Amino acid sequence: MNTNKAEVSAGKQLANIPRSVLDLAPVRQGKTAADTFRESLALAQAAERMGYNRYWLAEHHNMASVASSATVVLIGHIAGGTSSIRVGSGGIMLPNHAPLVVAEQFGTLASLYPGRIDMGLGRAPGTDPQTAAALRRGGSGGDFVRDIQELRTYLSAENSSNRVRAIPGEGLDIPVWILGSSTDSAMLAAALGLPYAFASHFAPGQFRTAIELYRRNFRPSPDLDRPYVMAGINVIAASGDAEAERVASSFYQLAVGIITGKRQALQPPVDNMGALWNEAEEAAVRQMMAYSFIGGPEKVARELGNFVSQTGVDELMVVSHIYEPEARQQSYNLLAQLMS
Repeated sequence: MNTNKAEVSAGKQLANIPRSVLDLAPVRQGKTAADTFRESLALAQAAERMGYNRYWLAEHHNMASVASSATVVLIGHIAGGTSSIRVGSGGIMLPNHAPLVVAEQFGTLASLYPGRIDMGLGRAPGTDPQTAAALRRGGSGGDFVRDIQELRTYLSAENSSNRVRAIPGEGLDIPVWILGSSTDSAMLAAALGLPYAFASHFAPGQFRTAIELYRRNFRPSPDLDRPYVMAGINVIAASGDAEAERVASSFYQLAVGIITGKRQALQPPVDNMGALWNEAEEAAVRQMMAYSFIGGPEKVARELGNFVSQTGVDELMVVSHIYEPEARQQSYNLLAQLMS
């Protein structure tokens, strides 16, 4: 890849920032979930070679374009096919699950792949209200703070004398992250002294306020002695700006489906989005995807360097909604080169 002074300067800003992958296990138009799982493993193996820090999968349900509903199973699939990259959840939607079950599942993963499993926890259902009710079988979904405390109790070595225990899980080192898209989650992560991952890749509105509140109110804990912020961002990098915009049209179509409620599998790219969205839909997509970095190497490096400089984030969690697996890997590879 050819570089110029702007890329080199931005690269220096980015060089010390860990980079990670968030995979929503996208189902491509004309393909199956089985194809998705093979492509996810291939991407994880490539990300490991490229020096990415983590590979996280997100829990979603009842979505035609997302195949990561059985998130824990997929984490095991990815961890089993890689050797060093950390693998985890971004996240497990805790209200959908009994804390004991989550502790046992992650205890099993951490026993199979010691030192490599992360547990990111969110309070949203990861789906629509009807599906959430089906997942919870009429329950309210519990209390998020109480459920986190219960889960951490099961994972603690001190729980060994209690009648209800997580085996495996008890006493294992499984880092816990709080995920969120609001100031409430920021205050919770700060109070618990846990690392904080913000979903700025699709909910940018409260990002700056939330991370400032988190840092200002952070209480050191046995888990973490200083605040640690990971920002979710969208990156679509290609050989040039025009090609990146064409590749990004799959991402734009997906976002229009979210806004209009007409979800579908990830669509192939198109040369012109004009016929596929109106002005209001385009404006809504642009607002929702404010933290998106789309372009050739120089543009991505410059804009991403500015983002890191302005926000002071500690780690980047990168989502790339790209139709062709080869173009998706190329995007992550270009970013890895920019950040090396």
